[in-house]
Amino acid sequence: MFKKHWAPFNISKQKIIYMKKKILALSFIIVVPLIISSCSGNKVQQKFPPTLVSAYEVKTGVAAYYDDYPASVVALNQVEIRPEVSGYISDIYFNDGQYVTKGTKLYSIDQQQYKAAYEQAMANLNVAKANLMKAQQDADRYNELAKKNAIARQVLEHSQADLEVAKMQVAAADENVKVVQTNLLYSTITAPFNGTIGISSVKLGSSVVAGQTLLNTISSDNPMAVDFAVDEKQIGRFTEFLNKKTSPNDSTFTMVLPDQKVYPYPGHISLLDRAVDPLTGTITARVIFPNVKNLLRPGLTCDVRVKNISPANSILIPYIAVTEQMGEYFVFVINGNKVNQRNVILGRNVGKMVIVDKGLAPGDKIVVEGIQKLRDNSPIKIIPSPAKQNSVTPSRK
Repeated sequence: MFKKHWAPFNISKQKIIYMKKKILALSFIIVVPLIISSCSGNKVQQKFPPTLVSAYEVKTGVAAYYDDYPASVVALNQVEIRPEVSGYISDIYFNDGQYVTKGTKLYSIDQQQYKAAYEQAMANLNVAKANLMKAQQDADRYNELAKKNAIARQVLEHSQADLEVAKMQVAAADENVKVVQTNLLYSTITAPFNGTIGISSVKLGSSVVAGQTLLNTISSDNPMAVDFAVDEKQIGRFTEFLNKKTSPNDSTFTMVLPDQKVYPYPGHISLLDRAVDPLTGTITARVIFPNVKNLLRPGLTCDVRVKNISPANSILIPYIAVTEQMGEYFVFVINGNKVNQRNVILGRNVGKMVIVDKGLAPGDKIVVEGIQKLRDNSPIKIIPSPAKQNSVTPSRK
């Protein structure tokens, strides 16, 4: 009974031997490739040579660079021309965009009404003067008669009063003449200073209203001012510029025009505004530039470049030596025949160089070529650099 029940599970000896052989074969297939791979990996590592790199010795020095500030050109003197009297434009004496000198005629407003008013005022003044003369004569005559008691006191007093009235009438008429004469003068509009006048806003025959109608705008054009915003943290630095006496050829302040050309004449700082803008935390600085060739026009946008000098002990390295990882900057410092990756804090770019604020010391040697193949503790072999990084050129912000 028992033998019959387990009969289906009996395994022959030949089958057990076959299964053992199959397990050994599978083990060979798995283990042998791993051994070969391990051995070949060691051989590959032994075949890799050290990375060829070029080195740079860290030094200190002085670097000149420029801080750039967006700016706009403004005229030192600019006014809107508006009429002082109302009327119709009868004459225009200039060409649009013309350079005019102080006192040059610009516009005339129809003078007929103002001439008529002036003539009437003069006539009234002459009448008042005649009445004054008569009142003076009467008063003098009555004074002589009063000395002889030949006239009533009341008549004398009336003559004195009439004389005073006549004097006041003359004064009033004289003031009226001055008013209408001023209006007559204001009917001819002249240039208030030397400068360039713009395009006329009115034509011949246009009706203008005193104090309201804009006729034109005139602005001085040499020299010109350039205004730009400076961070409030820089007030001390720019105050030093103000207090410093500069020569005409001082290149501390230069300008880049919209076409990216450098303006040929340097400028000098003129003023700092009286207050800091509380919304932006900036203060307006003004630099004056000569405008000999009339290249500068009010409203022109440009960049003001302010020369900056780094401290004498600034550490400068080629920028190509720096790598960036997750917002941090690193260099590979040479240590014997290996390199170590070191974190650095960078300052300003100066041409192809960069100032290192923290992380390196004079005498350190860093890798400038062959960085792509390096890792921390990578073996290296130093070769001469084909390009020497010896020059430091001013850089823009």
